[in-house]
Amino acid sequence: MRVLAALCICAIVAGCGGSTRSYGSPQVTRFATGPIYSACMSSDRKARSRSLCGCVQATADRTLSSSDQSIAVSFFKDPQRAQDIKMSKRPNHDRFWDRYKEFYGRAEQVCRGV
Repeated sequence: MRVLAALCICAIVAGCGGSTRSYGSPQVTRFATGPIYSACMSSDRKARSRSLCGCVQATADRTLSSSDQSIAVSFFKDPQRAQDIKMSKRPNHDRFWDRYKEFYGRAEQVCRGV
């Protein structure tokens, strides 16, 4: 009986050790470099900054595939292309646009105030 009680106590104490649980907001990577970061930094937008472009890239890495990121990069050079894809009737463009809207919305939330 004492051995069983000792094992239970050891198991309980071991369970009280370090935790991977995050208190408050979870850790989020808010900076990354990549194709969107580079396009953002080379753009002529007034709001661009190293931290903002890095945050947008980090969000893209979590939301968009590399081929989706390539399409999004093209929007920096040719904003009309974004409009063309948005208005396109092609199913693959519709699916891309849904993913892009999710990315854009998430980037607005995560990168606000960066």
